[in-house]
Amino acid sequence: MSTYEEAYGQQAASASSANSGDAVQQPEGAKSPSDLPPAALDLAAKLFDLARNGDTATLQQYVSAGIPKNLTNASGDTLLMLASYHGHAETAKMLIEAGADANVLNGRGQSPIAGAVFKGYDDVVRALYQGGADVQLGQPNAVDCARMFKRGNCLKLFGVEEGEGRTIPVDGA
Repeated sequence: MSTYEEAYGQQAASASSANSGDAVQQPEGAKSPSDLPPAALDLAAKLFDLARNGDTATLQQYVSAGIPKNLTNASGDTLLMLASYHGHAETAKMLIEAGADANVLNGRGQSPIAGAVFKGYDDVVRALYQGGADVQLGQPNAVDCARMFKRGNCLKLFGVEEGEGRTIPVDGA
């Protein structure tokens, strides 16, 4: 069985900031992933798999026991990002209700709600939006994704008209 580091990379415990995109500094005394025992790395891998697979009940037990609600993998994907991107609305709701931040961007600057819009998971989009997800956050943001992929139902939920958008100046015009 591969270790967590092999599966997810060296920066498994890193986090992304929801507002600036800068990495959040680890708390003083925090261990780097390479210093963690194999059992801790295996547990982290299991937690990410639970989120990815939508095993809400089992993941909720770990959340209730105190695992970090915004735990990230090497790509900066939180448990909420993985649950959202894989279409698990109930898992996403549970994580939000437990205190997970719906606005943490991953290492590529993507938000959970933009990922759910991209994948076409309307129930997940609704859960994230109702849970406080910022539709303007990330690159591309959820509104841009909805426009790109013609997800009018998402635009309606966000209160945005399909024709609205950014004005892009054209040189010489």
